[in-house]
Amino acid sequence: MKKNQSLGFWMLTALVVGNMIGSGIFLMPSVLAHLGTVTIFSWMITGVGAILLSLVFSRLATLFPKTGGPYVYCREGYGDFVGFQVAYNYWIYMWIGNAGIAVALTSYLTAFFPVLGVDNLTAFLVTAGVVWFLTIINIIGVQLAGVVQVVLTVLKFIPLVLLGLVGIFFVEWDNLTYFNISDKSNFSALSSGAMLTLWAFLGLESASIPADEVENPKKNIPRATIVGTAVTAIIYIITTLAIMGKIPAPVLKESNAPFTDFAKILFGEAGAVFIALVAVISCLGALNGWIMLQAQIPMAAAKDQLFPQRFSKLSKRRTPVFGLVVSSILVTILLVFNFQKDLVDQFTFIILLATFAAILAYLYTAIAEFLIYVKDPAKNHKKGIHKSLVISILAFIYVFWAAISAGQEIVYLGSILMFTSIPVYTWIQWQKVYSKEKVAG
Repeated sequence: MKKNQSLGFWMLTALVVGNMIGSGIFLMPSVLAHLGTVTIFSWMITGVGAILLSLVFSRLATLFPKTGGPYVYCREGYGDFVGFQVAYNYWIYMWIGNAGIAVALTSYLTAFFPVLGVDNLTAFLVTAGVVWFLTIINIIGVQLAGVVQVVLTVLKFIPLVLLGLVGIFFVEWDNLTYFNISDKSNFSALSSGAMLTLWAFLGLESASIPADEVENPKKNIPRATIVGTAVTAIIYIITTLAIMGKIPAPVLKESNAPFTDFAKILFGEAGAVFIALVAVISCLGALNGWIMLQAQIPMAAAKDQLFPQRFSKLSKRRTPVFGLVVSSILVTILLVFNFQKDLVDQFTFIILLATFAAILAYLYTAIAEFLIYVKDPAKNHKKGIHKSLVISILAFIYVFWAAISAGQEIVYLGSILMFTSIPVYTWIQWQKVYSKEKVAG
């Protein structure tokens, strides 16, 4: 039967941009202001690192245009266990990250509905309600979810570009002299900034994950990945430079809503309301995109018998309903356990849990093509392979540098999540053997 491939170049690019430009960018200037304007260079380095990673994913997508993205590439390079480990941790990252984005969305909604900032139960019901509304959109079909993604990406992309382009003309260059206001060395501040800014680029691989639903994947996935990553990097750098150039770092670091404060300076009170609306739209776009993907990784692993088989079942509309529902149930459970905390504390806790799991997938993927080449050089010996391997090594060095800059708490929590994959993998393997023996008996 012919596949219903319904994601074209523009939908894929919207998926990449929409998944990267989510909740994190709207708080990032304040977070980075604790370090100083040295972090503008962190953005630039991370932008280069993200482009390197996008080139890695683009190359691998042409070799293996299959649903699963990082999982597919790591399984080809390292084998079943590491492939499963990447799928497992990446899946955890996605649904935990979705909880974080949903909480951030509710936090931005407090600008319009203040009760959400003081009534935890109401905030929980709204947060969970948005998750399940977008889950239903994705259950209806990937085509509808793709259209929604394009619309939401355009609605947030244009205002952010305009804010950065207008704001750059209001830069007061003396404000950029707050180069390093931390108690760290310049290199340590730069490194810390690189780890923080990497969070804002998570999702650059989004186009490679639903490959079975993509039109002409060997062409469209690489193009969407590179274009989406480059465009997002430019937006991040321009908007951060504009905000740090207008608001001095000692003032900016105390702001809970830096984009809102910046818009208020440029456009008055109407600007504050405007940017709050853009933030809500941004979170909706990111949440829709990640909900679209949260069932794709376990589905791909299930097809290879590395996840429970229920995850591989598709509905008549070719959507992995079981994976979507289970993932959103887990999001809801996480929200239940944390709904007594205020919204900012919830967001911080959830993001800490998600970050390291994503970095693990990037570390493995960055060097996967090198292993694939070593295992079968004749098959993969194509023009430009040596250039690709150099890019892979540079990408690995960048991600490794960012990982060791994460801090003890993130590494600790991320390692615990990674170690839980060991008994889960053992149980899945035991189930496979038990099923075969049962059939044979």
